[in-house]
Amino acid sequence: MSAPAQFLPWQQTLAARWLQERERFAHAWLIHGLPGIGKRRFALAAAASLLCEEPVQGLACGHCSACLWVAGGNHPDLRRIRPDAIALEEGGGPMEGEDERVGAAAKKAPSKEIRVEQLRELGSWFNTATHRGGWRVAVLYPARAMNLITANALLKVLEEPPEHTVFLLVADAPDRLLPTLVSRCRRLPLPVPGKDESLAWLAGQGVAQPEQWLAAAGGAPLRAQELAQSGESPCPQWLAQFMSVVAAAQEPDIGPLADQLEKLPPELWLDAMQRLFLDLLLAGAGAPLRYFPGMEARLRPIGQRADQAQLAETARWLAQQRAIAGHPLNAKLFAHSALQRVALACRGGPR
Repeated sequence: MSAPAQFLPWQQTLAARWLQERERFAHAWLIHGLPGIGKRRFALAAAASLLCEEPVQGLACGHCSACLWVAGGNHPDLRRIRPDAIALEEGGGPMEGEDERVGAAAKKAPSKEIRVEQLRELGSWFNTATHRGGWRVAVLYPARAMNLITANALLKVLEEPPEHTVFLLVADAPDRLLPTLVSRCRRLPLPVPGKDESLAWLAGQGVAQPEQWLAAAGGAPLRAQELAQSGESPCPQWLAQFMSVVAAAQEPDIGPLADQLEKLPPELWLDAMQRLFLDLLLAGAGAPLRYFPGMEARLRPIGQRADQAQLAETARWLAQQRAIAGHPLNAKLFAHSALQRVALACRGGPR
């Protein structure tokens, strides 16, 4: 048995102020903010606090019966609504009502979407009295994993919300969700923690070079921790090598690098390229780099000599590719065309 999820240091003040108003609590909250700042952890810690029978300044006490049930993953009034793929990644065993579905997912490719059946299965739960007359909490994450059918099913639930039930939805960008669904929720934006607080937390987690990792993560400490545990460097080795060749005004050998990127998830290397181009635009404007300060010597000359309009256009093109990154017709050709376009933009040559 593990302890219930706890709020991160930069979340505690906001959480305590928010949860102390639970008597006037909305039936649905949209918890949103920058990826990698701990939104999922906030939502799960909030669920534990709402279910706690002896809260301390609104926060879970950690030792009452409800907190022990939450820690054991078997509180009758808590549901986590998440894709099967995430349930398997999180481990620790499925919660009540998940066993059959998650077990089946282990035998085939687990779903990366929140399926409409997962919401329909909650019907009997809504019609059951809550334990000791307390709250019933459903934590749904990530909200972007809902398809249109699932989102509409949730909308119908929120139009006539079950009594004593609170939905906590976790999202990076509310504008990517169904507008009518967002309108049924109260928003709770989570701020990005300060740099000093993030660096102190990362150092406490044993992360070496926390400043470089925090920069690579755009200031998001949990993302920085995840990157630091990946076995990579703050700037991926393939990108550093590629930019070394480009900085030297040499013709990069794109073929072998495309072979390498073909084996990686497209979202991963596209994200690195998007961060690279923001730094190149900052370099061209004479501003400090945001994501790869360790690459200053290579990136600043490129940013200053390249055509700024072409850099900006390529940055927009990379953003558009994220929309189709999960379904490339040919992964190697996709990587090859992206590398070629990046190299041309960095040289300032014709497209």
